[in-house]
Amino acid sequence: MSARDANESVKDASIQAAGRLGIAKTYKIYIDGKFPRTESGRYFEYAFKTGTGSANLCWSSRKDFRDAVTSARGAFAGWAKATAFNRGQILYRIAEMLESRRSQFIEELTWQGLSTLEAEKEVATSIDRLVYFAGWADKYQQVYSAVNPVSASYFNFSILEPTGVVSILAPEESALLGLVSVIAPVIAGGNTCVVLVSGEKPLSAVTFAEVLNSSDLPGGVVNILTGQRKELLAHMSTHMDVNALVYTGSNAEEIKTVQLNVATNVKRLILLKDWNRENPNLIQDTQEVKTTWHPIGI
Repeated sequence: MSARDANESVKDASIQAAGRLGIAKTYKIYIDGKFPRTESGRYFEYAFKTGTGSANLCWSSRKDFRDAVTSARGAFAGWAKATAFNRGQILYRIAEMLESRRSQFIEELTWQGLSTLEAEKEVATSIDRLVYFAGWADKYQQVYSAVNPVSASYFNFSILEPTGVVSILAPEESALLGLVSVIAPVIAGGNTCVVLVSGEKPLSAVTFAEVLNSSDLPGGVVNILTGQRKELLAHMSTHMDVNALVYTGSNAEEIKTVQLNVATNVKRLILLKDWNRENPNLIQDTQEVKTTWHPIGI
């Protein structure tokens, strides 16, 4: 084949590619390391801010949330027993996978209303935040644990242990960075979680679940739901097998509701108004302090 014929073949292939039917992405929920559709069969349409298209997303139900909690509880024992170094490695691996898909996330963020420059900054900051908490995964114990002074013939130690299953209401105003910022400190400390993502900007959350799935994170450690906060708020704050609730937002009525609901089984409530920060205190927020005594000389 001559160079001219080769160029014509490439040109013809480009024309055919331009006229092909695109394959639309299916946005599912993420439970137990799998991508099921909502059991209710309900969906909601999300129109791209660019006006170039739309996507259908699962409208998660109470049953979906219960299934996610069951998955998180099943994964908790293994994840809590994993070494802190291993948890840090996995968080770093998630950052690596996110780095490799930068262009996809930038595109999705622009669909949700960000400029290209804003999208690039959000993806870069999200990657950096994962690396930050990966670094803290095997260090926070040294900072927050203590040898307590006592006037007796024994040592007294206080150490941190993961709370358990954590419900998270992710920030509405942030598609990716808000999600990463609330998940990373929770799992760095050995907890598992169920996250209801932003209803205003849900696309990147589903794609982030694909990143988690292709990393070394065990199934069930992070479960991601799309849907409406007003429908799932009560379930996430009253479920008897959830140990803590992370609430982001400033809605006074919602805050009052969750404050009353968590009292049903004495859940820990973390009202996280300032989620956009790098701080190991965010790991401590979902930890319990265990104090032990050890006799001296034995």
